[in-house]
Amino acid sequence: MTILVTGGAGFIGSNFVLDWLEATNETVINLDKLTYAGNLQNLASLAGDARHVFVHGDFGDAALVNHLLATHQPRAVVNFAAESHVDRSIHGPADFINTNIVGTFNLLESVRAYWGALESGAKAAFRFLHVSTDEVYGSLAKTEAAFTEEHKYEPNSPYSASKAASDHLVRAYHHTYGLPVLTTNCSNNYGPFHFPEKLIPLMIVNAQAGKPLPVYGDGQQIRDWLYVKDHCRAIRRVLEAGTLGEVYNVGGWNEKPNLDIVHTVCALLDELKPRADGKPYKDQITYVTDRPGHDRRYAIDARKIEQQLGWKPAETFETGIRKTVQWYLDNPAWVANVQSGGYKDWVNKQYGS
Repeated sequence: MTILVTGGAGFIGSNFVLDWLEATNETVINLDKLTYAGNLQNLASLAGDARHVFVHGDFGDAALVNHLLATHQPRAVVNFAAESHVDRSIHGPADFINTNIVGTFNLLESVRAYWGALESGAKAAFRFLHVSTDEVYGSLAKTEAAFTEEHKYEPNSPYSASKAASDHLVRAYHHTYGLPVLTTNCSNNYGPFHFPEKLIPLMIVNAQAGKPLPVYGDGQQIRDWLYVKDHCRAIRRVLEAGTLGEVYNVGGWNEKPNLDIVHTVCALLDELKPRADGKPYKDQITYVTDRPGHDRRYAIDARKIEQQLGWKPAETFETGIRKTVQWYLDNPAWVANVQSGGYKDWVNKQYGS
C-alpha cells in the first residue's frame, strides 16, 4: 500500500511524513519542488528507509504526476503543496495564484484521470485529501463565534484567496465528477521544522541572535494555535474515516493574541537559555507597522472532527510551545542552514522599517 504526498518536505508536510511512517508501514511517495521553505533536512532521519521515496518536482507538472500515479498506484493523495505565507503573497501574489490555484487544478486533473481508470475496488477505496487553512474564512470580531465548517468564505489576502479558490476546485471536482475528496482547514500550526519567517520560530531565532523581536501593530491579533503533530494525527484520522466530500476544521482550542505568544516564548527562553547579560528577552520586542489587511482574529470550532471522528488535540499550548522552543534550542545546525542570504534579505525587507 502506498500514498502520494505533495509538499512533503515543507513544515507540515514533513511532519506528516515522519508521523505517517512512525504510525504505519505504508510507503510514502513524497513529491516536493523544494522551494525556499522545502527542506530535505527535515527528513534526514528517513535516510535509507525504503518506505520513503522522495521525488524532486512540481505537483502541478501533469506529466510527472501522471507518471508517479501510474508507477506507484497510490491508494490516496494528500495535498500539502502550497505557497503559504501571507506577507510574501502581499509582495508577490503571482506565485500564489500559479501554485495554489493552477497547481491544484493540474493535480486534480491528473488524479481524476488516474482514479477514473482504477478497477472498482481500488476506485471505491481511493481518497484525495486537500489540506487548507482557516484563513479562507476571513476575520472574526473578538466576540464572534469561532469558524465552523458552514462559515462563509471571506478571504482577505492574496494567499487566503488563492487557498479559497483551491478549496472550491476540490469541492467542485467532488460534486461534478464524483472524485472522493476530503478537505481539512487548520488553524495556525507550530512545532519542529517551522521555517523562521512565521511568528514563533522567528521570535526564537531572533531572540537568540540578539535581534529585535518584531510585533505587528499592537500585537493583539488573535490566532488559534495547533501543535503540528496533533494536526498530523487529525489528517491521518480524516483520511481513515472522513465522510467523502466533507470539510473538517482542525484547531487547537488555543486562542491567544500574538503579543502573548511572544511573551511566552521570551519567558521560556529566559528559563531554558538565559541571555548572557541576565536581561529578559522581552526587552528585544519591537513594534513594527502592521501589514496591509491584517485579519484581527481567527478561531476554529473543532467540534465536528471530535464528535464524528474522535480526534482532539493531545497537546495544550503550554506543553506544545515548550517542546517547540526546546526543539529549536536543540537544533542550531538546522536553524543556521535555513537562514540563507535570501532569508536574511526577506526579513530585512519585511521588518526592516
